Amino acid sequence: MFGPYNSAMRNILVVEDNRDIAELVALHLRDLDAEVDLAYDGATGLDLALNKTYDLVVLDLMLPQMDGLEFCRRLRGEDAYVPVLMLTAKSAEIDRVLGLEIGADDYLTKPFSIRELVARAKAIFRRVEAMHAKSPGSGAKTRLTFGPLSMDSRRREVILDGVLLELTSKEFDLLWHFASHPGQVFTRAQLLDSVWGYGHDGYEHTVNSHINRLRAKVEEDPAHPRRICTVWGVGYKFCGDGS
Repeated sequence: MFGPYNSAMRNILVVEDNRDIAELVALHLRDLDAEVDLAYDGATGLDLALNKTYDLVVLDLMLPQMDGLEFCRRLRGEDAYVPVLMLTAKSAEIDRVLGLEIGADDYLTKPFSIRELVARAKAIFRRVEAMHAKSPGSGAKTRLTFGPLSMDSRRREVILDGVLLELTSKEFDLLWHFASHPGQVFTRAQLLDSVWGYGHDGYEHTVNSHINRLRAKVEEDPAHPRRICTVWGVGYKFCGDGS
């Protein structure tokens, strides 16, 4: 589930081993009325992330002691969800895709403009604010049920036939998005924009891999899906309880 949220004063953690870049990023993020902590290696950064509540982690991919992928993997094993903006100097597509699939919310490839980084951070904050606006009492649904499949957005839990499923954060977000719009067809680009956020043009196969893994967990026969259905030539839609 999401941790406590305070839009008036945000806490941001920057984990970057290049101290000049880290200081420059921190300087501009503080202009967002944020308190910014710095860590220059993955192990120190993770220790901070696990012992303090943050609204955003800006995370370099290549770090001493623990790389960004392992950092993100361990962070996503925690109950509270913290948005991650990943920075990478690598040009290989696989590294960016792995970061997204492990649970990064967005990424920037070095060299990047500070203006773009701040814009990405603002976009992440807007998405988090929208999600918190759907909290109990707002009138938005926090539970969805389709036959033996039930979802709870507050606990970020999915139960199928009485069994609690082990979903990654992005798998839950993807399933919740589908289930919130049953029967509506989404293109891969639309799913990237809604679930991962903007900035991932050309990485539609990230959606494919997540849907394949999600089907393996929520379908009786993943080869013949009846909940997350393919609309050939367009994209995917949620078909309900699979009956």
